[in-house]
Amino acid sequence: MGKNLIERLNEGPVLCAEGYLFAMERRGYLQAGAFVPEVVLEHPEVLSQLHREFIRSGSDVIQAFTYYGHREKLRIIGKEHLLEPLQKNALQIAKNSKKEFKDLDLMVCGDIANTNVWDPNDKKTDLECQKMFEEQVSWAKEAGVDFIVAETITWLGEMKIALKAIKDAGLIAVCNFSIKRNEKTRDGYTPGDACKILEDSGADVVGINCFRGPKMTMKLLPEIREKVSCHVAALPVPYRTTEKDPGFLNQTDEGCDCIPGGNAFPVALDNLYCNRFEMAEFAKECANKKINFIGICCGAEPHHVREMAVALGRKPISYKYYPDMSKHYAHGTDPTLKKLNTEKAKTL
Repeated sequence: MGKNLIERLNEGPVLCAEGYLFAMERRGYLQAGAFVPEVVLEHPEVLSQLHREFIRSGSDVIQAFTYYGHREKLRIIGKEHLLEPLQKNALQIAKNSKKEFKDLDLMVCGDIANTNVWDPNDKKTDLECQKMFEEQVSWAKEAGVDFIVAETITWLGEMKIALKAIKDAGLIAVCNFSIKRNEKTRDGYTPGDACKILEDSGADVVGINCFRGPKMTMKLLPEIREKVSCHVAALPVPYRTTEKDPGFLNQTDEGCDCIPGGNAFPVALDNLYCNRFEMAEFAKECANKKINFIGICCGAEPHHVREMAVALGRKPISYKYYPDMSKHYAHGTDPTLKKLNTEKAKTL
């Protein structure tokens, strides 16, 4: 038996690549808006390939693409009957990806997310959320996952229901809030206070994912690290969110006036994209601050993941193709290159 997630985190950073929704939308296998992961059933080979690319780039975790594959999301597109096969297929694809890389010490995790039905003023929604979380967790446990991530949840109340479902199943729980503009959960808790409550309720790892880019995510992490003794998670989106627009849900691109409605989210964020080196700096800063569950959310691509892995001192499989500009015809330094090109590189 390999070491579990907590044992791994005790030894140092664990890298987790996710962000499948955006990746599949960009590739033309998922519809923006409803954001339901039908690709799991319709084009499983595409999902397998993305798992493969993330693994080769250095991810320690294969996250089953069950995000937004829950009862409410499938209801809204009239395909609730596909819930169980979608969940089970996603979990099996993740497990198969692990088998493909037998020499790597990989972990498979299940995933549950914001239900979009919880209402603090309607107690009936407590039970509705509970049932949604419990059925997803049960399928993940049946598949033999190493742990469960509960993520992109904005209410402490809803997160507590998710945490209970995970812990009642006897599984390791990673609980990641998405924090919006006012730097609090929607029920008014600071990230640090909310995470401390979760730790006291049995969460094994607490932190932040999605919505915020690396700088705006890092802004909130010190309070969490100070208030909890458990491990902390940080998985930003790779977009340059700002103090003016700390989350990517309502970003504008001042360099473009042709975006329908003017909101760059979710399909016109290209000009706000972080490069690989920005994500590498985020990974290093996390490690220096003893934030060991490090990752990247919506917008992630393998080149981001690889650079984060390299920043953590690793050489993943795809490091074989790490850039070497010394051979470039214009910017290279190889002595066999023609000076006709290298001496004029800056003016080309």
